[in-house]
Amino acid sequence: MKIGILGGGQLGRMLIQEALKYDDEFYTLDPASDAPCHNISYFTQGSFNDYETVLEFGRDKDVVTIEIEHVNADALAELENQGVKVVPNAQIIKTIQQKILQKEFYKANDIPSPDFEIMDGSSDEIKIQFPFVQKLNTGGYDGKGVQIIRSSEDLRNLW
Repeated sequence: MKIGILGGGQLGRMLIQEALKYDDEFYTLDPASDAPCHNISYFTQGSFNDYETVLEFGRDKDVVTIEIEHVNADALAELENQGVKVVPNAQIIKTIQQKILQKEFYKANDIPSPDFEIMDGSSDEIKIQFPFVQKLNTGGYDGKGVQIIRSSEDLRNLW
């Protein structure tokens, strides 16, 4: 089986190392030429955010998965339309890419999660108690795009 992984980082490397006991071929796409997966997979240097690059990379794979959520989900949806199995599917990826959609999904499906408030960057109508964690709706990962608001003095730092 030809398995494509968008992202060639540490998570991809751990996935491949664990799966090497199976008779599968692993392909990775990552912008960094020295990505951790570059020497344990069939490596392609390129952007996992670029529609055409993702489409071309995934077209001949049996399965495409991700090791980072910041990928082109529209290209993955098109790969699904072309018969490529995408895990998780493109709609799930679109949901997890946007923290607001993710939190609303949890709430609608009774999945336990801390309370949340959608903020527009102003401190006029904050209802949540201090301290709280502010997260960017998109683009944050590994602690980036996250800040702790401990008091009213910190409100000037809202995004």
